[in-house]
Amino acid sequence: MKKTLTLCTLLLLSSSQVLAEDTPAKSNTTLITAPLSTWQMNVTPVDFAQSLDNKLVFVLGDDSKVHIYASADGAELGSVPVAKETVAIDIAPRGEMLFLVDSNKKYTALDISFAQDIDTAGSPFIGKEGAPISLVVFSDFQCPFCSKVQPLLDEILKK
Repeated sequence: MKKTLTLCTLLLLSSSQVLAEDTPAKSNTTLITAPLSTWQMNVTPVDFAQSLDNKLVFVLGDDSKVHIYASADGAELGSVPVAKETVAIDIAPRGEMLFLVDSNKKYTALDISFAQDIDTAGSPFIGKEGAPISLVVFSDFQCPFCSKVQPLLDEILKK
């Protein structure tokens, strides 16, 4: 086993060196690009970050706000006011956290979440119609894990 692993490692190392040494530099290489999406922002960008799932774009604007866009069509989903001293931003992989750095050597981490309006007209419901807050539950009646949330839902309904 060790001999096979050593042999494979040596082959991989030697082939990468051969590729690096034998591949001539091409001066006539043509770079081809194609825009995947283009949209207009309503702010001058200072810094930006894009989620790894390619769904959200965060833009630190010159208006001291971080604007959050849907990367597919550029629709602005909202904005977060930040200190005027903010000079750089970064995000967690899925855009669930926003990290800010300012010129005063201050670091801030913000939790990011979105409230979504869901049309529940015609759907079955429990509680008062027109209540100021609705809890919409998507569940699978055959899922054993989904059934474990029911006691929590009952407790919420009592309160």
